[in-house]
Amino acid sequence: MNEGVNRQFYLHRRPTGRPTAEEVRRRDAPVPQPAEGQLLVRNYYLSLDPAIRGWMSAEPSYLPPIALGDPIRATTVGEVVESRHPDFAPGEFVVGLHAWEDYSLSDGTFLMKVPADGKYPLHYYLSILGAVGLTPYFAITETAEIRRPGETLLMSAAAGAVGSVGGQIAKILGCRVVGIAGSDEKCAWITEELGFDAAINYKTCGDLVKAIADACPEGVDIYFDNVGGAILDAALLNMVHGGRIVFCGAISAYNGDGKVPGPLNWWQVLARALTVRGYLVSDFFPRWPEGIAQMSRWLDEGRIRFREEIHRGFENTLEVFLELFDGANTGKLIMDIRED
Repeated sequence: MNEGVNRQFYLHRRPTGRPTAEEVRRRDAPVPQPAEGQLLVRNYYLSLDPAIRGWMSAEPSYLPPIALGDPIRATTVGEVVESRHPDFAPGEFVVGLHAWEDYSLSDGTFLMKVPADGKYPLHYYLSILGAVGLTPYFAITETAEIRRPGETLLMSAAAGAVGSVGGQIAKILGCRVVGIAGSDEKCAWITEELGFDAAINYKTCGDLVKAIADACPEGVDIYFDNVGGAILDAALLNMVHGGRIVFCGAISAYNGDGKVPGPLNWWQVLARALTVRGYLVSDFFPRWPEGIAQMSRWLDEGRIRFREEIHRGFENTLEVFLELFDGANTGKLIMDIRED
């Protein structure tokens, strides 16, 4: 890496369907200089998350769309190399919402210091001790409103980064957990290694409504939705009266062309008196240290297992990102962009 160059992927044009190199382009830019109240972070690792595809769209969301010409927004972990901010010093490591680039400016907003003890690898703060771990932590411990031991929680994208951790947290809290995944290998992983009670391969099970009913004979108390679409529709027909749905994502629709139709079975929200809660982990940002402390304890006790897929080479970032939408990955996708 040329120390005077800031490699970036930027949004040239809004994608229709899967992003391509025509829409997400690569460029070299000057390394920015921090103004008063800012700091400069050299990114070591980039997080690849389905939400990034949503931010490429012009549709309104919980964050503004990425502006045309701007670098692709992403969570990163890196080292403070220059600071004019009173709370951050050169040599400290931080996690924050930055971009697919070597160097990012920050004003300290939504920026968290990595503990200086070096107990865990830096990339853990993009996975189990970052948003990937804290998203299911606060969603399961609070938003899901678990009411009694033995409740059934149905997890979509159960072999993904969030779903695989969330199912384990629900088990720790006493739930019966059923996961939905897209291959027999993934189903075996979440049941045999992660402790899920049952798994459904949605690609081969046939009638998904019946498959969920068979795996959840007493109905679904809590549905953790990462995907939307047909899986949400099937879950709605299996919810118990008074059940809860945690709406965390809709990856099935992120690369769709045009408008995405609403759930066909949305009427069941009324018929079954369901509670549907939209969930953003950023709402819990002030409590992240609390969540990290608990996740660290479970990790040290061997109660939480997780997978990371760490890919190297900045130039490969877009190609690896697209694996999220092929179902090719298991666990958390991370780019290591350090060239030295």
